[in-house]
Amino acid sequence: MITVETTVHAPLDLVWRSWVTPADVTQWNFASDDWCCPQASSQVQVGGRFHYRMEAKEGSMGFGFEGEFILIEEGKRIDYKMDDGRQVSILFEEVEGGIQVTESFDEENINPVELQQQGWQSILNNFKRYVESK
Repeated sequence: MITVETTVHAPLDLVWRSWVTPADVTQWNFASDDWCCPQASSQVQVGGRFHYRMEAKEGSMGFGFEGEFILIEEGKRIDYKMDDGRQVSILFEEVEGGIQVTESFDEENINPVELQQQGWQSILNNFKRYVESK
């Protein structure tokens, strides 16, 4: 598994809501400024599904990121299984000065581990910036 993490300087309820609310997800769920997330939908419950659309802003490429929630502990943890079978676990922990968000995910076989880690860390950094600016 690959792990990325950050500390968000905001209250837990704001961090949690910003992670699970589709309108918020569209504001942070991309790895660089030349990408966007124009659509997001989710049913945050065990067995519920999510679908996030990620696209290059200039329209050259895009993809759907989707799967099913397999564990929800409100304010603490979200586990999901992507449609390709890989699993992801996100932990939300109160620490001094904010909330530590730790995301661990199964690696895929197409891109190097370092590239996967950098991409997911960039998305997590966008999340942190977005929440802290609210």
